[in-house]
Amino acid sequence: MKAAGLIIALGILVTGADMACSRTQMTPSIERNDYGKGKKVEELDVQIGNKKKKVRTSVEVSERQYSAKEVQELFSRIIRKMDRLILAGNETLDRVDEDLDLVTDIPGEPVKVSWELDRYDVMDIQGKLKEQNISEKGVLVKLNAVLTYTANEEEQASYQCVACVYPKKLSGEESTKKDVEEAIKKADTATKEKKKLILPEMLDTNELRYYQPFNERGPVITVMGMMIGILLYALQKQNIRKAEEERKKQMIEDYPEVISKLTLYLGAGMTVKKARRKITEGYMKEKEDENERYVYEEMRQTCHEMDSGVTEAEGYENFGRRCDLQIYIRLGALLSQNLRKGTKGLSELLKLESIQAFEERKARAKRLGEEAGTAFANVSDAGSGIDHCYSPGFFDHADIKDKKGRDVMWRIRYALQVLKDDRGIGVVEVILILVVLIGLVIIFKSQLTSLVQTIFEKITSESSGI
Repeated sequence: MKAAGLIIALGILVTGADMACSRTQMTPSIERNDYGKGKKVEELDVQIGNKKKKVRTSVEVSERQYSAKEVQELFSRIIRKMDRLILAGNETLDRVDEDLDLVTDIPGEPVKVSWELDRYDVMDIQGKLKEQNISEKGVLVKLNAVLTYTANEEEQASYQCVACVYPKKLSGEESTKKDVEEAIKKADTATKEKKKLILPEMLDTNELRYYQPFNERGPVITVMGMMIGILLYALQKQNIRKAEEERKKQMIEDYPEVISKLTLYLGAGMTVKKARRKITEGYMKEKEDENERYVYEEMRQTCHEMDSGVTEAEGYENFGRRCDLQIYIRLGALLSQNLRKGTKGLSELLKLESIQAFEERKARAKRLGEEAGTAFANVSDAGSGIDHCYSPGFFDHADIKDKKGRDVMWRIRYALQVLKDDRGIGVVEVILILVVLIGLVIIFKSQLTSLVQTIFEKITSESSGI
């Protein structure tokens, strides 16, 4: 509260001060910005004569400009330091073996610079040396600069200097490399009419021996293979985990149906063993290769175990352990414990379990429906046409009588199902793709570089022709 009070008091004070300033006649002058700082704009209220109402106006104030004398002093100051400005990595203009920096602007000064050279074959307009045209004895290059005052381009001054340009200083290795390249170039020139370039075997008194440079493809491929192996292992583990999750999901979905069938057969007077066998036989008659149901396959396994001598109680317990879900472990234990008590109590327990299982399925379906509704609401209106085509009525339309047409429609439906799959590409798959791409780039780096250069050269030549 105190802080708020202080801020309010400060606001009142500032308001009072601003009101006093607005009612006090100011000196009819505005200070200009200094050289090179640009113009500024001031808002003023102007009272004309005896009129009470003031006129609000914007006043644009130009930056201060140099007088003629000050311009000359400015040029003199810049000319004195021009030698240092253009030297760059060189110590003196008497020996220039690095690129000069032929500046076009003077930092902090309203002056522009334009250059002229007498030896463009030795140096370009930016000061870069053309070493192939520079002799060991050195070349004199005359540089002429015109300094122009930006506020008044008629105000100009000239600067001249002479640079003695030499070839770039080379290290021992660079010098040797240059000598080798020159020797090979001479050999190429001398043997242009022959099918092969005969490389020189001697450089002065030193013997020359040639080798193919080590190619990094082998290590790259090895490392890439190791990484791909690791990623494929991770991908396999990931796929196993996904398959296990899918298996458990399917078995949970089938649980109410299994309980319902058991309850039905037990109510008809069958034993648990006969009921399970009846359920299994019904499954095998209706089974399709692409529609395997894991819980029924486990029930088949249980029947095989009992046929091979495993006790009924042990078979039910093994069934629960293989399913590896609490609901089936509980079911296996329930069936095993009730072998001694008969099926009367078991039937009532299974009825209660069936009711509970169906209620859980209903709740789960409702939850999934709400999630799907939320996802659908986020889809743009552009997708409404696709959703319409996806409806079963569309694919079962009476107008599509020929088999070929129906096949096409069902293929479209399958594609839409794939697109709607929320699993997507996993992180491992993405990393695997990136590793392969990076490896290919490294292995074929030279070929790719050459291809890109060729493409750009073609584009440049065609654009210049236009």
